[in-house]
Amino acid sequence: MISIGVTGHRILAELEKIDAGVEESIRKIERTFPDEPLTCISALAEGADRIVARHVLTRTGARLIVALPLPESDYINDFASEGSRAEFFSLLHRAQQVVQMPSTATRDEAYEAAGKHVVNNSDVLITIWDGQGAQGRGGTSEIVARARERGIPVAWVHAGNRDPATHLPTSLADDQGGVSFENF
Repeated sequence: MISIGVTGHRILAELEKIDAGVEESIRKIERTFPDEPLTCISALAEGADRIVARHVLTRTGARLIVALPLPESDYINDFASEGSRAEFFSLLHRAQQVVQMPSTATRDEAYEAAGKHVVNNSDVLITIWDGQGAQGRGGTSEIVARARERGIPVAWVHAGNRDPATHLPTSLADDQGGVSFENF
């Protein structure tokens, strides 16, 4: 089994471009590790975590492992709508394993712990990211840096993040959905 960790932004624009980049990333992983079933390791947050999980789960024999940063009853409060909560539960019920992160003092520490768990248990990382510094502790850039330090192959799907002032998604224009591969 090849374990694919996922990290990335929650609020994304031009999802069709992101989906194409994720598919390109998974195809590259499949070519690099032929005949290996895939396991997605994800916290199932909105956005990147779920997009990659959905794409991996379309593959024959694919599995899902969920790294929950918080207890379910608390974690779902971070999801924007009833539809988002339903999608979370639908994916959670498809998981072969759910790993509950230990209790922490803050939400940011909980998310950081989940991100570290994802990268520490992955053979490859898919990130949906703008390449900028984290907007909070345990953010995407920190998880990508950890993967790079460990020499883990990274498939980087380029994507705008949210505007911190408005929380509206941003686009990288022509670069949105493009993919860069590191250590493959």
